[in-house]
Amino acid sequence: MRSESLEDLEEAASAFVVLRPRLFGIAYRMLGSAAEAEDIVQETWLRWQNTDRSTIENPSAFLALITTRLAINVAQSARARREAYIGPWLPEPVDTSSDPTIGAERGEALELAFLLLLERLTPTERAAYVLREAFVYPYPQIADILQLSPANVRQLVSRARKHVSAARREPIDKIEHRRLLTAFLTAAQTGNVAALENLFAADVVSSSDGDGIRGAARIPLVGGPRVAKYIAAFAPRFWPGSDFTWVEANGNPGVLVPGGRTGVALLSIEASPQGIHHLMWIVNPAKLDAFARSRSRGGPTPKRV
Repeated sequence: MRSESLEDLEEAASAFVVLRPRLFGIAYRMLGSAAEAEDIVQETWLRWQNTDRSTIENPSAFLALITTRLAINVAQSARARREAYIGPWLPEPVDTSSDPTIGAERGEALELAFLLLLERLTPTERAAYVLREAFVYPYPQIADILQLSPANVRQLVSRARKHVSAARREPIDKIEHRRLLTAFLTAAQTGNVAALENLFAADVVSSSDGDGIRGAARIPLVGGPRVAKYIAAFAPRFWPGSDFTWVEANGNPGVLVPGGRTGVALLSIEASPQGIHHLMWIVNPAKLDAFARSRSRGGPTPKRV
């Protein structure tokens, strides 16, 4: 590392802190993991410290480049790790009450179900899509980051859009989202199978992300009747006395549900005008602890530099 003054380091730190929410937002959307995104942001800071910054004309572009390339590398290895995950894997939720877009110009690619959908893309496709759709980077800049031609980047983004559009549900607003989640909680507490089925879309799935924790279902449940009966069966011992805590997770209302064998769960839903398509139960203690830390900080602020 070149010799530099304290003033230089303070200037570097100040520039980095301003850009940090954006860098975290890029890495998080790329990986669906706040913990991995924090590690990448920290590594980007270390590289920023050890760079001859006098040669950098555009710090924002340079830091976005480093963050994205690191995230691509991690994404390539993450797929193998997730194959060894015990039970369904769901993205790690983040509190969005103080920063609804997590550092982006648009809130694109932030909902848990959408992040799960992006897992179908290659890391490079995902990077191109995230940089363009959430952060509105121009194609030439994305091309520099990905070391591709602008024409190739346009093709990547177009292909990613088609994949996403083909699988994405018709969105609903936050008011309707909360109404459906509230109605689900009411029906689940009473074990009302008919009411539950009426809330579900035909293709409803219930997934519990616990990485092997006792009490977490290791296989997703599929179909309205099966999911409704499963939820109703737990009503006598899971729901009584539950003191729900409403939260905002990844741009949508969610609820922390205490009790049951897993201790606590963060419940989020994917829904459309057809009803609830996906019940997403986060019971993995590491993910719940990370979400609790993000709430206490007022958002997913990465590690201090």
